[in-house]
Amino acid sequence: MPSMPSPRVVTRFAPSPTGHLHIGGARTAVFCWLLARHYGGRFVLRIEDTDTERSRQEYTDSILASMSWLGLDADSAPVYQTRRFSLYDEYIERLLKSGDAYWCRCRPEEVEAMRDKARAAGEKPRYDGRCRALGLGPGPGHAVRLAVPPSGKIVFEDMVKGTVSFDVNELDDMVLRRADGAPTYNFAVVVDDVSMNISHVIRGDDHLNNTPRQILIYQAIGAALPVFGHVPMILGPDRQKLSKRHGAKAVIEYEKDGLLPEALVNYLVRLGWSHKDQEIFNREELIAHFNGASLNSAAASFDPEKLLWVNSQHLRALSSQEMLPRLLPFLRREGIPVDDTDHIMRCIPLYQPRVDTLAELAGQMRPLLLKAADIVHDPAASAKFLSAEGTAHVAALRERLGTLEDFHKEALRRCIHAYVEESGVKLKLIAPGLRVCLLGTGSGPDLADIMEVLGRRESVERLSRALSHAGALISLHRE
Repeated sequence: MPSMPSPRVVTRFAPSPTGHLHIGGARTAVFCWLLARHYGGRFVLRIEDTDTERSRQEYTDSILASMSWLGLDADSAPVYQTRRFSLYDEYIERLLKSGDAYWCRCRPEEVEAMRDKARAAGEKPRYDGRCRALGLGPGPGHAVRLAVPPSGKIVFEDMVKGTVSFDVNELDDMVLRRADGAPTYNFAVVVDDVSMNISHVIRGDDHLNNTPRQILIYQAIGAALPVFGHVPMILGPDRQKLSKRHGAKAVIEYEKDGLLPEALVNYLVRLGWSHKDQEIFNREELIAHFNGASLNSAAASFDPEKLLWVNSQHLRALSSQEMLPRLLPFLRREGIPVDDTDHIMRCIPLYQPRVDTLAELAGQMRPLLLKAADIVHDPAASAKFLSAEGTAHVAALRERLGTLEDFHKEALRRCIHAYVEESGVKLKLIAPGLRVCLLGTGSGPDLADIMEVLGRRESVERLSRALSHAGALISLHRE
């Protein structure tokens, strides 16, 4: 990793509120946050909202909510570029005074004509600098341009790409402030990073072409360069640019789908960074190991199935008490009563190893959290497993279970297996019918675990109701 240019690491994440926070931006935010936390530095959140036509408050709110959900806390209130125009103007005046910038009266159509002429001549399309020596002042339609050196190379050490070099001849006198008074992206970014003492700039490598332009602005201002790190873009499984068709979503959608924020952070970090062969990290481990080294120079592929696997591992690591507050919103969304939290916590371990998301957990737990009268029995499963023979076995077991003194799972298993041995019928022919009666479906957790959680009274009532329903269906079919 390149040496630090300041005694303290200060990083920033600077999204534009022109859309929701997506996977690529979230990964950048995670990298920046972890680097600051590893070195005990500062992490700044900056909202780059100078594109007033496309920026929306709803997107700003969504970005802030996503950052909060991910646990990427900033060390100060968010900074908004639209509130910093006076600062940008101060730097413009300094550059004009030093001769590193000048006024330009060329209209956009004139500049485009210059570029067309250069293209036709096989040259680099650029502004030809015709206003540079005119000594113009402010006026209607006047912009401010940077006076780029006539020759030389821009060389810097990148955290990911190593030594990077650009020829100054490839660049033109870029606009710093538009004719309407608004700062350009590259200028505002540099002023912000300088004024915020940003030591490390980690961002996607789609920004790499902006870096030489920004370095020229740093040099004109007379400020030290930060350490740059340009991480490769995340690709889809087909190695094409990541999009919705690859299963990628906005961060806010992953929250609604029932992913854990620590799992998404874990997965995003591994899309471009590694520590030995470890796959699953908690937050403390990530902070301890993420020092800016081991960032991959090759693009990573987004895999929705791998993301779900990572989430399932984090789900399994939670205790029922830790899971409860995370699960409650999803139970409410399912219309499930959540007053009896003790019962909910007893039910969680039955399904926790069987699901990948909180939404899936809430859906599968639903039958255990409803009352017997509210259970909806799957017609196909009922027809298959609650025939006359099936209901006879369930009825016999209901009688035994109703008088069982010990209703813990070990005793319940002994009771069921004793009946299986006595009747000479295989368990696989009896178990699905019991589950249909207890849960409404032929699949689910271990029968003894289900009944222990439900208790004697609820278990027997569910069996009785299901038998009554099944008996009515059997009679109807006979008629």
